[in-house]
Amino acid sequence: MAESGQTQHGKVRHPPGLYLLFFTEMWERFSYYGMRALLTLYLTTALISGGLGFEKSTAMSIYGFFTGAVYFTPLAGGYLSDRYIGKRRAITIGGILMALGNFTLFAVTNTTGLYMGLALLIIGNGFFKPNISTLVGELYPNDEGRKDAAFTIFYMGINIGAFFAPLICGYLAEDMFKTTVDGVDHFGFRYGFLAAAIGMIIGQAIYNGIGNRYLGDIGKVTVRASSGNQGSGDVSQSPLTSKEKQRTAVIVIITCFVIFFWAGFEQAGSSLTLYADKFVDKHFFGWEVPTAWFQSLNPFFIVALAPVLSALWVKLASTKRGDLSIPVKMSCGMIMLGLGYMVLIIAVLQTGSDENNIVAQSNIMFIIVTYLLHTLGELFLSPVGLSMVSKLAPLKLASLLMGVWLASTGVANILGGYLAAFTQSLGYFEVFGLIGLLAIVMGLILLMLSRKLERMME
Repeated sequence: MAESGQTQHGKVRHPPGLYLLFFTEMWERFSYYGMRALLTLYLTTALISGGLGFEKSTAMSIYGFFTGAVYFTPLAGGYLSDRYIGKRRAITIGGILMALGNFTLFAVTNTTGLYMGLALLIIGNGFFKPNISTLVGELYPNDEGRKDAAFTIFYMGINIGAFFAPLICGYLAEDMFKTTVDGVDHFGFRYGFLAAAIGMIIGQAIYNGIGNRYLGDIGKVTVRASSGNQGSGDVSQSPLTSKEKQRTAVIVIITCFVIFFWAGFEQAGSSLTLYADKFVDKHFFGWEVPTAWFQSLNPFFIVALAPVLSALWVKLASTKRGDLSIPVKMSCGMIMLGLGYMVLIIAVLQTGSDENNIVAQSNIMFIIVTYLLHTLGELFLSPVGLSMVSKLAPLKLASLLMGVWLASTGVANILGGYLAAFTQSLGYFEVFGLIGLLAIVMGLILLMLSRKLERMME
């Protein structure tokens, strides 16, 4: 597959394969975020109302474990695809397993179905997630300067799916299939999970239907087979050079820092969802906004702001001083996350933390501004991190190190699940304040280390 070319007017354009991967990931994110938007509500809603009736602290621990585990399995998936399966085939295997996972949540509405469905989603994500991001990098083998922009466009595209998923799945569960019998509400969570399964199937149909046309042979051959065909020795067995070791160390170091970012960011599906459900005035012109819809704010802001930041990175790269370095961008992202929690703390001071004794409901703008700042932080950190791994990772470790990068989110989600559970005992003010302060402090430390990390990346 040819890399980016030029139009007849000389303007550089991205390869069509980028947009195929854009749509494939878009549907996968529709599937994931549609399910995620409902999971905490499904776990905590009473059995009689269509949920599973878990205690809130238990539900948030389950949520944290699930959202953590889906980022650990890419370590195994990346290793297997690099050496045995190939990236393209691994993406198909992962997509099928995730579709089956969501369908299981739809078909088996009890704890057995819950654990079976989540297990399939966890395993499937391990095959899918590290490989599709790596394929984006492989579309630009000789164009390192535009990878940040390409990954930001890719990131914008996948969040279109993440935007519509809570709206559609939340509407199905909390409105269309909601029934009231003898004064008891019964929610249609299972139909939201069905919509998530259908989204995954659509994405895989597109990917497998036209993949050969727009991706060519990219990702079909394993690293081991590719190095053998090149006749230059087995790259997968050769030792790392000194520079490769330094670059790998940078990936690992920055990965450790971003754990603190994701632990705070992923509260969106747990403690922030429960806070919005009880403590935020969700009425809009007499209509109550479904709680799941708040999770569409993040992808909406990404779609709106990603083109602006993508253009900014390209503009800065063409200046004399050059673009901001990767560590500087990421430190800014962490600080923005912390500032988002500082805004939310103002709301908590008004509402209190006891849902049985709510002093007052907060204005909806507090949580909107929080999501806006969190999204800006994400755009400074996440797509830049994907680009960093594709630039710095040695060829034989490309998917594995992408798995390591994603595993940081896994650690963070498990940590975030425990933090969310503490909101039920310590209170929202204490937990949100702790998360916000830690994010700002770690961002400042990363900023101080940026010069050293930049030298190691050269």
